[in-house]
Amino acid sequence: MDKGYIQMYTGNGKGKTTAALGLSLRAVCAGKNVFFGQFTKGMKYSELNAVKYLPTFTLEQFGGDHFIFNKPTKADIAEARKGLERAKEVLTSGEYDVVVLDEINIAVFYELFPVEEVIEMLDSRKENVEVILTGRYANEKLIEKADLVTEMKEIKHYYTQGVQARVGIES
Repeated sequence: MDKGYIQMYTGNGKGKTTAALGLSLRAVCAGKNVFFGQFTKGMKYSELNAVKYLPTFTLEQFGGDHFIFNKPTKADIAEARKGLERAKEVLTSGEYDVVVLDEINIAVFYELFPVEEVIEMLDSRKENVEVILTGRYANEKLIEKADLVTEMKEIKHYYTQGVQARVGIES
């Protein structure tokens, strides 16, 4: 690719990470190298197994085994900072064609790092790197920075009927 764009999947509906994984699969199948960094996530999701099957797909997590619902802990902040530093390396390395920063919107929303640092990082990336940002509560500055923004809107979800996350579908 001569020019990489910044895409964002946000909103309260299901499918943001799933869409980023789908794009990642498409890119890998086209011979591209993909880095998938998950902020605020440390749980054992099924997609962690993708690295066994897709040699040009790298996935790293930067979070604990829980999700932040209240004030972030020092450990949450440290993991997020670690992820941000890794993302900076990846975006300038020339090694990856597609870089997914999964749940980075949540990390910004919970003030694990400032949005200005994310924008600076995006500005310093190699020109041909496609970047995917995901997560609810997208910051307006990141929406403005992105070239493509898709909002996932929940209309109906079986979770409201008590259905928990299912392995291979939601986790």
